[in-house]
Amino acid sequence: MLDYKSKSIKQTLKNHVVILSFFIATFWLVEILDFIGNDWLEIYGVRPREISGLYGIIFAPFLHGSFFHLASNTIPFLILGWIVLIRGTFKFVTVYIISMLTSGLGIWFIGNSNSVHIGVSGIIFGFFGYILFSAWFEKSLKSIIFSIIVIVLYGGFIIGIIPGNAGVSWEGHLFGFLGGILSAKLLANYKK
Repeated sequence: MLDYKSKSIKQTLKNHVVILSFFIATFWLVEILDFIGNDWLEIYGVRPREISGLYGIIFAPFLHGSFFHLASNTIPFLILGWIVLIRGTFKFVTVYIISMLTSGLGIWFIGNSNSVHIGVSGIIFGFFGYILFSAWFEKSLKSIIFSIIVIVLYGGFIIGIIPGNAGVSWEGHLFGFLGGILSAKLLANYKK
């Protein structure tokens, strides 16, 4: 029995590594291509209230303004994404999609005109909101422990939803965070 459980844990961890590596490798490959092409891909971000800017809801998480921008998103995506993955692959995919949609649509509706919003931080804030609020909705020891860990590691993130920092999409952060809360509510009774 222990051997089967050990193999199951190894396979789960292997799956987590594959999933997170896929996203990180894709982010970096896209940024390399964007850099080589002199930022030619960045126009595919979310452009508020432009119909063609709606494509950015899907593409923006894979686009970044610089290698520094991407590097600053890579570690939180890995850590918070992994914590969500520990809760289950279905939950990871659900939180990713809901956060992507709420972040992108929020930007599209209230973002500054003539701006382009790019980066995976809306989804990172979705992971953050999901982990914090799953403790509230589930009231399980596991979710409370994960929430405490995330507060200790990333509690300062909450400042990112406040307007004021030039070049920072607080709208994406705010609506991604709200998408994470929505995900926590919707997934609270999902058992796997």
